Amino acid sequence: METQTEATKLPKLSFFKMFGYGTGDFAQNLIYNTVSTYLLFFYTNVFGLPPADAATMFLVVRVIDAINDPIVGTLIDKHTNRFGKYRGFLLYMAVPFAVMAILCFYTPGFGQMGKLIYAYVTYVGLSLIYTTVNIPYGSLNAAMTRDNDEIVKMSSVRMFLANLGGMCVSYGIPIFVKLFSGGSYSGPSARMGWFFTLSMYGIVGALVLVFCFSQTKERITLPADKQANVHVKDLFHQLVINRPLRVLAIFFIITFGLMSVVNSVSSYYVSYNMNRPDLLPLFNLLPGLPAFILVPLTPWMNKTFGKKRLVMGSLILAAVCLTAMYFVPATNVTALFALRIVGQMGITEATTFMWALVPETITYGEWKTGKRENGIVNAIVGFFFKFGMALGGVVPGYVLAAFAFNANHATQSAHSMQGILLVQTLIPVAFLILAIIDFAFYNLTDDQVKKMNDEIEAKGVTEQSAEGI
Repeated sequence: METQTEATKLPKLSFFKMFGYGTGDFAQNLIYNTVSTYLLFFYTNVFGLPPADAATMFLVVRVIDAINDPIVGTLIDKHTNRFGKYRGFLLYMAVPFAVMAILCFYTPGFGQMGKLIYAYVTYVGLSLIYTTVNIPYGSLNAAMTRDNDEIVKMSSVRMFLANLGGMCVSYGIPIFVKLFSGGSYSGPSARMGWFFTLSMYGIVGALVLVFCFSQTKERITLPADKQANVHVKDLFHQLVINRPLRVLAIFFIITFGLMSVVNSVSSYYVSYNMNRPDLLPLFNLLPGLPAFILVPLTPWMNKTFGKKRLVMGSLILAAVCLTAMYFVPATNVTALFALRIVGQMGITEATTFMWALVPETITYGEWKTGKRENGIVNAIVGFFFKFGMALGGVVPGYVLAAFAFNANHATQSAHSMQGILLVQTLIPVAFLILAIIDFAFYNLTDDQVKKMNDEIEAKGVTEQSAEGI
């Protein structure tokens, strides 16, 4: 059962409730992690788009997100439905989210321009709907409890399940595509394999989102008078007054850009540089396995090392391993796998912990303004991390075009493979260096967050429900 401490009066969540919340990220990763990891490869090697056209489309969609995300975040914070402010969206939007993802991986029988228009329509549609799932989901943890220790634990469970979803994508997608297409992973013969695979993943993802809805409950709510005063301009106000949020938002774009670039180019690196497409499932799977040990240890490591040293050390470890990968021959499979696994451990730990920092920035904004704007803050974070994920298509797409990559060639020139190698190794290292510099400016400590929560509770700014605890 969930309990509530007498000292803090903050809801304590049972493990099952934390698990129920975390399944929402598992579901989203089944769908959107597939997009960030494989959509560029699908567009260039299956759908038939030139890399530069696909990269431009990724940029255009992010411009649309820049307009859409603040509007969605504001509407969510201003309105409450019969299921609460956030969790109802997991129920309402589960099926549309899955349908649009499936359509993104369908290849219609159009000409080149018709296919490009179709790709724009379906990818823009998916991104718009994803916003209505991701912002409410990201806002939900700060509405379930104020307790920072509980949020770190909940974020750890969430990221454990998110990594499980990511593993199902990285290992499972190539296998199922080949299974449904009769052995093809690339080229026109693989088209129906991609469609059937995404149909399966989309259906499972939608069902798990409905389960997440059924297992969550909002307990920290904004009074009606405060809710009515939420406006789109609050997004810009939060960015002005909320330094931790600015730092974290930039950190999100850098780290998600890093992960998306590494993930999206792995199919090219294994297929062409290593010339071992048969190893792609393992190349994607093995680096994710340490997460199932690291993520549960995150609350302990936070208490032992502190957030700053934990994140910084993890990023440095990843940078060292990716730099070493640049110098290791692509034929040295053992060394490449070892470096990729250890490097991914650093990336996993840093990105796992950053989700626990989002509620801290929400608390800081509430302490400064009197408004607990979960949706607004998550709209900011959501836009930045989606922009970072888009870099997984933008950066490799333009680099591949610049290095004369041609998807119609079974083998690539040394020049093209050099471009793939740069995107797999040194370009991500540049992202890691930027992330280290940015996070050095994050200045909230656990003691400060606890003090702010105590002051907010003393003022009675937000309403807290213990019903059902």
